[in-house]
Amino acid sequence: MRFLSQQTTTNSPQIRSLRAICAATAVAVYSCGASAAMLEEVLVTAQKREQSVMDVGLAVSVIDESEIRDRRITAVTDIPLFTPNATIKEFIPGLMPIITIRGVGLNDFNAANNPTTGVFIDEVPLSSLALLSSDFYDLARMEVAKGPQGTVYGRNATAGALNIVTADPNLEEREARIQVGAGNYESADIEGMLNTPISDSIALRVAAKAINQGEGYWNNRAIGTDIGQRDVITGRAKLLWQASDRTDVVFRIEGQRVRSELGAPEFFGASPTANESACPGLPSCSNLLGYSDTDGDPFGGDWSVNPDYDMDQVVTSLRIDHEIALGTLTSLTGYVDFDRSYSADVDASPAQITDFDNTDTVEQFSQEFRLTGGADAFTWQLGAFYSREDIETTYAGSLQALLNTTSFTSTEIEATTYALFANAEYALNGSVTLIGGIRVSDEEKSNIGSTQDLVSLPPASYLTFAPFGSPPVTLAAVDDSVSDTETDWRIGLNWQLTDTILLYTSASQGTKSGGFFTGVATQPEQLQPYDQETLTAYEVGAKGQIADGQLRYEAAAFIYDYEDVQTYIRDNSGVVPTQRLGNVAGADIYGGELSLTWLPQALDGFSAMFTAAYLDTELSSFDGPEGTVPAGNQLPNAPDKSFSIDLRYRTQVAGNWSLELAVDSRYQDDVNLDALNDPFLTSESFTITNARLSLYRGDDLDISLWGKNVTDEEYVLQGLNQLAFGNGYRVYGPPRTLGISLSKKF
Repeated sequence: MRFLSQQTTTNSPQIRSLRAICAATAVAVYSCGASAAMLEEVLVTAQKREQSVMDVGLAVSVIDESEIRDRRITAVTDIPLFTPNATIKEFIPGLMPIITIRGVGLNDFNAANNPTTGVFIDEVPLSSLALLSSDFYDLARMEVAKGPQGTVYGRNATAGALNIVTADPNLEEREARIQVGAGNYESADIEGMLNTPISDSIALRVAAKAINQGEGYWNNRAIGTDIGQRDVITGRAKLLWQASDRTDVVFRIEGQRVRSELGAPEFFGASPTANESACPGLPSCSNLLGYSDTDGDPFGGDWSVNPDYDMDQVVTSLRIDHEIALGTLTSLTGYVDFDRSYSADVDASPAQITDFDNTDTVEQFSQEFRLTGGADAFTWQLGAFYSREDIETTYAGSLQALLNTTSFTSTEIEATTYALFANAEYALNGSVTLIGGIRVSDEEKSNIGSTQDLVSLPPASYLTFAPFGSPPVTLAAVDDSVSDTETDWRIGLNWQLTDTILLYTSASQGTKSGGFFTGVATQPEQLQPYDQETLTAYEVGAKGQIADGQLRYEAAAFIYDYEDVQTYIRDNSGVVPTQRLGNVAGADIYGGELSLTWLPQALDGFSAMFTAAYLDTELSSFDGPEGTVPAGNQLPNAPDKSFSIDLRYRTQVAGNWSLELAVDSRYQDDVNLDALNDPFLTSESFTITNARLSLYRGDDLDISLWGKNVTDEEYVLQGLNQLAFGNGYRVYGPPRTLGISLSKKF
C-alpha cells in the first residue's frame, strides 16, 4: 500500500524545483515564462481523501507550506489572511482566539466551551477554546472548509472545519531546514526541521521552534514598563513506519512550553470628567473611582494584574492505515494534556475592581475509526468517533476596590461524545455526481461549579453584606448535566459542466450541543445550561478556469437558517453584572464569496489574487438585560463586506537568484462585537496591509524583509461593557511589526 500522505503533491521534488524559478501565489501558482504560465493543481483532503480543490463541491480555502512560511502564518489569528468571510477575535490579547465563519461563531471566552468551527491538527480534534493558541511551524497545508462538516469528520463542525496538516516524514531523502528571524520589539525566532529515513520502511521528522520577544506592545504606566513579552519553545517528532504493503503507521508527539506575558485592553469609562462630557464610552471618561485614561494610546494603560502567562501542553496521536478487501481502515487516536495560568484585568484600571487570577486544565482523549472504499462510480466512508474531555477552570477574584472582598469560582466539566457518520458519492453519469451523508451523535456534559464570596476583608463584604470573619458565602452553584442526541445530514449535487467548470449545490445541517456557562456568576440562574444550536445551510457555487488556465475563479452563495443561537449576552440579574452564554431563538444569514487567481502570460512573473465577501445577518428578538431586544440585531463578528488582494512580482536577477515583491491587503467593514449590538462594543472598518521583499537562491535559500500591518492601523477586535461598574474595555489588534528572516534548506 502506498502511504497516503496528507501533504499535497505541490510539495513533490518536481514542484519544489519549479519553485526555484517560478512565481507562487497562495493557491500554488507557478510561472516559468510567458509561454508556459499556468495555474498549478491544488490538492486538498477536506473530505478525507486527496482531491483537486476544483473538484470539491464546497467552499474551501487552502494555503500550502511555502506560503505559510512566506506570509508568516503563525497562529489561528492569521486565518483571515487567506479565508474570505472569516474573522478572529481575542478577549485578551494572546489568550484565546475565537473563529467566526460566515457569521457563525462562539462569542465566549471560557476554556470549558467547544469551538463552533471544528479545529483539527492532523485530524485530531481540539475540543476546548483554550487549545487554539498554539504557534504553527513545519506545516504542509492549512484548509478551511465552510459550512457544516459533520458527515466526514469525527467531531462535529457546525460553522466549518479548519484542518491544520503538519508535514509528514518521507522515505525518499534526508533533508533539513533552518530559519532564523529578528524584528522590532526585540523579537527573534528560530525554527528547524530534520527529515531522515531510518530504513527502507521507517522515517523520522523532527521540528522545533523558539520565539523570544523582549519588548511588549503594551505600556503599563502603573509599573513603568512594557508588557507582552514572549518566550515560547515548541517541538514535534513524527515517525512513519510502513509496516507492510498494506499497513502504514504514523506516530506524533508534540509539546509546547510558554512563559510569556499577555497583552492588555484599553479602558473606557462611564462618568463625565473635566476633560470629557460626551460620556460614556470614551477612555477620557472616568469610572466610579474617578480613573480615566486620557493619552489616546490604545496600547497604554494602568493595569493592576500580573501579565504572566504560563502554559504547558503535550499532544500525541497515532494513525494506522490498513488495507482490507473493502477498502482502507483507519484508526486515529489522540490525546491532549494542557495546563495554563494567567490573570485578567476586567476593569482595565489601576484599582482591583474586577481582577481575576485564572487557571485552566484540559485533558482530552479521542478515538476515531474510519473505513473508506469505492468502486467504479461509487465512493464511500463510514466512521465511528469517541471522545472524553475533563476541563477544570478557576477564577480567583480580587474585588477590593468597590466590593471590599475577594471571590473564588471553580468549574469542572466532564464531556463524553459518541458518533457514527457516513458519507458517499455516486457518479450518475460522466458529469453529474450525487453526494449524501448522515451523522448521529450523543453528547453528555456534567458540570460541578460555584462562585463564592470569600468575605475576606474587614469590616464586611459589600457584595453580600456578610461581616468579616463569616464563612464563605456561596453566590451561585451548579451540579447538573445535559445530554443531546443529534442527527445531522448533507445532500449535494456536483455537475462537471466542462473539463474546467464545476457547478455544485448542497444542503446540510450541523448541530452544536448545549452546555454550561462557566464564568463568574452571582445568581444561580446564570448557571442554567444553554440549549444546543442547529445550523441548516444551503449553498450553490461554481469553480473553474478560463483564459487557457491563466485565471481561476471560485464563487459561492449561501443561505443559513440558524436556530437556538448560542451567544454571549450581558446579565444584570445579580449583584455584580456579568456576561453569560444563552440562546437566541434564531438568526437568518445569507451572503456570497468570490475568489480570483490570475497568472497573466503577458506579464511574466506577476500574479494576483482577489477575494470579496458579503454577509447579511439578522437575529430574532431575545431577552436582554433591560428587557426584550427586538428582532434585527446583527450577529457578533459578522461584517457586511470584506475584501482582500494579494499582488506579487518575481524576476530573475542573476543566475538562479530571483527577487520577489509581495503586497497583500485586507479590508473589513464595521462589525458589532456582541449580540446586543452595544454601540460601545463595535469595531469600525479597517484595512490591514502586509508587505514582503524576498531574495531566493534556487529553492534552498531565501532572505526576506517583511512587515505586517505596515500602515500601523489601529483596529478593535473585542470589547467588554461593565458600565454598571463605571468601566469597560476594548482589545486592539497588533501594531506594525517589521523584521528580517533567513531560511536555508540542506
